[in-house]
Amino acid sequence: MSLQQTLRFILGHPMNKGRPISTLTRFAKWQLQSRIKDEVIFNWIDGAKLVVRRGMTGATGNIYCGLHEYIDMRYVLDTLKPGDLFVDIGANIGSYTILASKVCGANTVAIEPDPETVRSLRRNIEVNGLADKVRIVEAALGSKTGTTSFTIGRDTVNRVARQDDTNVRILPLKTLDEVLDGEVPTLIKIDVEGYEGEVLRGGAVTLGNPKLRAIITETLDRDVQDILEQAGFKKAYYYPEQRAFGETASGHSNNSLMTR
Repeated sequence: MSLQQTLRFILGHPMNKGRPISTLTRFAKWQLQSRIKDEVIFNWIDGAKLVVRRGMTGATGNIYCGLHEYIDMRYVLDTLKPGDLFVDIGANIGSYTILASKVCGANTVAIEPDPETVRSLRRNIEVNGLADKVRIVEAALGSKTGTTSFTIGRDTVNRVARQDDTNVRILPLKTLDEVLDGEVPTLIKIDVEGYEGEVLRGGAVTLGNPKLRAIITETLDRDVQDILEQAGFKKAYYYPEQRAFGETASGHSNNSLMTR
């Protein structure tokens, strides 16, 4: 984002509305801290912490706004409870994982293929004392087991490589059903830059279990929607302030919620 776009986003965010001075002060403070420190341990919400470095676009959104992806993160906070299992596919540095396990007390399987990003993920798990609640799987997910080419150096938009991608490495490829090995999550979040359909094809057993209540997916193209509808899910719109569902979107979201 340009500076103008960033400021428009954070000032219009639901958790910042009506508080322009404190919002801009927090923005300026981060800009200063990130230039003089290699990492900043940010006191987030309800005792959770985030280890953030300059350039981590998703994580800095949490600093600016409290909950970067407000509707989806509120759904996680309002849904999960101790004893539940959350699966974070494309966990990145662990923002959703921390909400699920530190704030909600759920167990998490955090799946992230990029080795550099996994180091940041492990750092966040360590700082939050979540070693006993989070299992990290360092692999990409797909419709079959093997290996795949994966991009590097793109922060939150690393992905399974396309034919024209050049800066790539070979990483393990597993299926969701293989990773879970019979465990059934309450909620899955999946953000894999357009590869969602292949990931879901590798999770037919998991998708078919009625204990899985909902899936938050970044991509909801016709392919993904067909797979999820055939498994018994339908699109839903969550209203965080009412903790209820409605017929239309309650605000802007980069993701889609599919509920059973």
